Amino acid sequence: MKKVTVTLQVNGAPRTVTVDANARLLDTLREDLRLTGTKEGCGVGECGACSVLLNGELVNSCLVLTAQCDGARVETIEGLSPDGELHPLQAAFIDNNAVQCGFCSPGMLMAAKSVLDRHPEPSEEQIREGMSGVLCRCTGYKQIVDAVKDAARREGNK
Repeated sequence: MKKVTVTLQVNGAPRTVTVDANARLLDTLREDLRLTGTKEGCGVGECGACSVLLNGELVNSCLVLTAQCDGARVETIEGLSPDGELHPLQAAFIDNNAVQCGFCSPGMLMAAKSVLDRHPEPSEEQIREGMSGVLCRCTGYKQIVDAVKDAARREGNK
């Protein structure tokens, strides 16, 4: 298998990896960079559990080749709280009981971050649209939508 060397900014830190040309970003994050917070759900881009931000855009990392990411900026769930303090979204998810088994939570949180990055004061419709690519099989979406609204309020009160 042909190898490629790719340099990325991952959660603000420069990282260089040499991977198979067909390596998925999901596998590079989890296996090469040991950022295991990003989960593999379906592996075909339907559940959103593997969602990360790539140059500020929400993507399913199972559908992106690492080779396509040379020079890109990647944000993962680990990047939400680099100093160990909960991000307002994480605190709001806990406070609003928006987490159950936790498998989809990293993807939900990255989708929520994408929503708030684009819409600091999102409407419920904007939240639901922005979160629509991530599936949760445990809980209803009401608590998740409430958590994103709560996080927006917290961010607005800084």
